[in-house]
Amino acid sequence: MKRFLLLFVLLIFSTVFLSAQTVSLKPSDNGIRIEVDGKLFTEYHIKDVPRPFFYPVVGAAGENIVRNFPMKDDVAGEPKDHKHHRGLWFAHGSLNGMDFWSEEKNFGKQEHVKFGEIKSEGAKGSFEAETKWVSPDGKVQMTDLRKISITALSDGERFIDFDITLKASEGDVVLGDTKEGTMAIRLCSSLSLKGEGAQGHAFNNQSHKDKDIWGKKASWVCYYGPDPKGAMVGVSMFEHPKNFRAPTWWHARDYGLFAANPFGQHDFEALPKDQEEDKGNYKINKGESLPLRYRFYLAKGQPTPEKLTEKFKGYSGE
Repeated sequence: MKRFLLLFVLLIFSTVFLSAQTVSLKPSDNGIRIEVDGKLFTEYHIKDVPRPFFYPVVGAAGENIVRNFPMKDDVAGEPKDHKHHRGLWFAHGSLNGMDFWSEEKNFGKQEHVKFGEIKSEGAKGSFEAETKWVSPDGKVQMTDLRKISITALSDGERFIDFDITLKASEGDVVLGDTKEGTMAIRLCSSLSLKGEGAQGHAFNNQSHKDKDIWGKKASWVCYYGPDPKGAMVGVSMFEHPKNFRAPTWWHARDYGLFAANPFGQHDFEALPKDQEEDKGNYKINKGESLPLRYRFYLAKGQPTPEKLTEKFKGYSGE
C-alpha cells in the first residue's frame, strides 16, 4: 500500500511539474518578447515595419511554425511570394479605398502608438497596444486597441487570443469588400498544402477539407502536418461567435496562408459581376467602433474535429 501511495504521489507530482509553465513578457528591441519557461515563444514586432506582427511563433513541439521570409530571406526551400505575409498579423486590403494589406506601391501602414497594460501571472500573460492606420499621404484613417493574451497549456500547447477593437476615431471608416484580409497567419512550408516540402492538410468545422475550405463560412479552420523537424502539430484559428457576420468567410490558401475575413463577400461567394462589388462593405460611423475576437490554438499531434469542437466550446462559452 505504501508503495502504491508513493507511486501515486510521484505521478501527481510529475503531472503537475510537466504541466506547470510560466509565461513572461519582456521589452525587446523589436517590441515585446514573450517567453514560456524562459524560452522564446513569440515576439511582437513594432519597429520599422509596415504593420505590427508576431514572429517567430513556436509550435507545440518546440519549432517555429510560421514562414521566416521576409524576416529572414536565407532559409533554404522557403517560398518568397507575398512579402506582406509576416508571421501572424491583422490587416485589410481596403480601408477607405486604400490598401492596408499588401506592401506594393502606395500602401497604407499601421503604426504602433503605445503599449497599455502588460502583465503576466503563472501560465498566462497579456498586453494591450494602441495602433493607428496611416494612409500613404500621412493621414490617420482610424485607430485600434488590441489586447493579446498568451496561455501556456500542458504538453507545449498554446493559446493566442487576439482581441481588436477598430475605432473610427478620425471620421467614417469603410472596410471594403475584398478577399485580401484580415486576421491572418502564414505557415511554414511543411504545414502548407503545396510547394517544396509541403506535407500539410486542412479542415474546418463544416467538414470541408484542404483547398475546399477557401471562401467557405466556418467557425474554425485547422491546418496540420509536420513542423520543420518532423513532429506532427496543428494550428487552428477560432472566430468568436459574437463577432459580426459570424461565422466568417476564410481566405485559406493551399500555400500556407489562412485568414478569417468577414468583408470579402463578393469574392468568396463568387457573386455575379452585375451585383454590387461592395456588397460586403462595412461602415463604422465616426466615433463608433467594431470589436473582433480570435483565438489561435497551437496543438501537439494531429487535432481531431472532436477535440477542436471541445476547445471551441471552451472559447465561445457554449
